[in-house]
Amino acid sequence: MPIDLRPYFDELERFADGQMSPAEQDAFELRLEQDEALADAHAAYEQLTADLRWAAGHDTLRQRLQSLDDRMNERGSALARAHHLAQRRQRRWAVWGTVGAVLLLAAGVAAWYLARPTLARPAHNWEAYYQPDPGPAVTTGLLHSRPLLAEALDQYQSGHYPAALHSLGRVSPANVGADTLLYLRGLMLLRQGQGNAAQLYLRRVSDDSAGRSGELARRARYHLGMAYWQAQELAPALATLRAVATDSLSPYRASARRVVAAGVLDGK
Repeated sequence: MPIDLRPYFDELERFADGQMSPAEQDAFELRLEQDEALADAHAAYEQLTADLRWAAGHDTLRQRLQSLDDRMNERGSALARAHHLAQRRQRRWAVWGTVGAVLLLAAGVAAWYLARPTLARPAHNWEAYYQPDPGPAVTTGLLHSRPLLAEALDQYQSGHYPAALHSLGRVSPANVGADTLLYLRGLMLLRQGQGNAAQLYLRRVSDDSAGRSGELARRARYHLGMAYWQAQELAPALATLRAVATDSLSPYRASARRVVAAGVLDGK
């Protein structure tokens, strides 16, 4: 049965001649896949043009076919040029992106250099030397045996110091130990920035006159020195940290030695 090409002739001719834009061509090719009537018409048109090419013996048809080939070649060249321009644009943006990243990094370094703390102001530097004590790990056993202590430690280790102090106040010394509670309260106050208040608790745990020479006392002595420093009491801070630095059994000996060697508490 002959195919009626008239409803589709203009589109088929524009498609064959390469006169469609890339978007129109993509849409037309999609229709060819979905519209059976259009696909049949396209096949008939292709056969017709093939027959005409085969049968053509006069110059007009040959010229038309040559013109069609030229337009297709031009379209291919135009697409190649567009692709080349797109690649050049992408490379240009990549270069500018790299330059922007370098400038941003340079600005960040400059800002850090201008805003960095100096050794001339030790009260602003105590955290740079501080070795925090995270406290006991919150294990499943601790959660079951001493849930209030586990809650306080979890809040402390998460940086929620006011909540941790509140929870610690509910813990009974009979279940934990008075010195342990004093030590933990001193740690939490120190991390909250209350160096003066932290001294009251840490001093009681580290007091040599009370016969405290165990590991908890040694730990408290280091944090007491840092509490003095935080409160800008440089002389007792230096004396306490020097004692820690000479204590071979202190777990904070290296940290205390670093402070003393840096001279940041000498008051210069």
